[in-house]
Amino acid sequence: MFSLPPAQAIVSAVIHTSALGLYQLYLNGQRVGQDELAPGWTSYHHHLCYQTYDVTALVKSGANALGAMVGAGWYKGDMSFNRYRNYYGDQTAYIGQLVVRYCDGQEVIIATDAQWQASDAPVLFSEFYDGEIYDARQEQPGWDREGFDASQWHAVSVVAADKSVLTPQTTCAVKAIERLAPLAIFTTPQGDTVLDFGQNMSGWVDFTVCGERGQKVVLRHFEVLDAAGNVYLDNLRTAKQCVEYTLRGGEPEQYHPHFTFQGFRYVCVDAWPGTPTLADFSALVLHSAMAPTGSLETSREDLNQLHHNILWGLKGNFVDVPTDCPQRDERLGWTGDAQIFCRTASYLMQTRNFFAKWLLDLKYDQNAGGRGAARGARYPDWKMR
Repeated sequence: MFSLPPAQAIVSAVIHTSALGLYQLYLNGQRVGQDELAPGWTSYHHHLCYQTYDVTALVKSGANALGAMVGAGWYKGDMSFNRYRNYYGDQTAYIGQLVVRYCDGQEVIIATDAQWQASDAPVLFSEFYDGEIYDARQEQPGWDREGFDASQWHAVSVVAADKSVLTPQTTCAVKAIERLAPLAIFTTPQGDTVLDFGQNMSGWVDFTVCGERGQKVVLRHFEVLDAAGNVYLDNLRTAKQCVEYTLRGGEPEQYHPHFTFQGFRYVCVDAWPGTPTLADFSALVLHSAMAPTGSLETSREDLNQLHHNILWGLKGNFVDVPTDCPQRDERLGWTGDAQIFCRTASYLMQTRNFFAKWLLDLKYDQNAGGRGAARGARYPDWKMR
């Protein structure tokens, strides 16, 4: 909570914000910005992007409330096919600075410090490979609004970090680019209820559900059916790609994950209050925001489908860094995969800024011989091969 003087009219309000981990920012009950999985994956000890948002329309004279939810993400989450944790650090952290300017030239700065407070969120678990567990019964209504009673919250810990590595992010943030409706819902020969979105993608499922308090929604994401038409999970290896949501009960509830993403075309509905329908679901396609630069359409349907597959391969694997796959327990920025595909990608999207950001991190993460840093160092050798 903070208060702004009422004497003069506010001319502008801008917030600069970042995290060790992932964050979502809220001001006076509103989500700030449309970026997802911010601040992205970088060589955090050398290069940490911060985002800047114009929040003039959200601040007001008098009492205000500013808060953030923070997740593990690439910084300290479960990463690589070896399933190691804490590659860059063992504690998430958030940093922000709100700058408010008045018509008389006065400037007020609200910054993160030891006076901030924290509490557990309804996001009980959130990891890239295994999905998210969310308990809506743990929500604290109004936590991001003025007047909220935070007397039961605890003091934050101040993390020592080098602020000189903070760099403004200019383009290519990850966003929800498209929304797809499911094409079908069906029962497999083994009796599973499955949604088909008709397209393999990286992203998450957004659903609306109504039920009793404590009932659950459980969704398992996967890419293909087996030869018999049943759920096929073997190519996920150890990744669970599972979302679990516990209802607060009463009114309709809408949800999608916060700090994870899945690679999928199909979704197995393992638990749902009542009978799920197509209207209950949609899929949000997540990837780095890049302007389209090329397209292809021919008289050959098979060639058009090939082009379609290439384009969606780009969308599914350009999630802040160029990854090798969006689904299994890997999703890493291998240089070999990117080298093979970069020219094709550049015909289809404006990739210059995307690759410039990633190549800077590869530069930081090299040792003197040009290889990735040694195992056990803060910078993992699996970013290069």
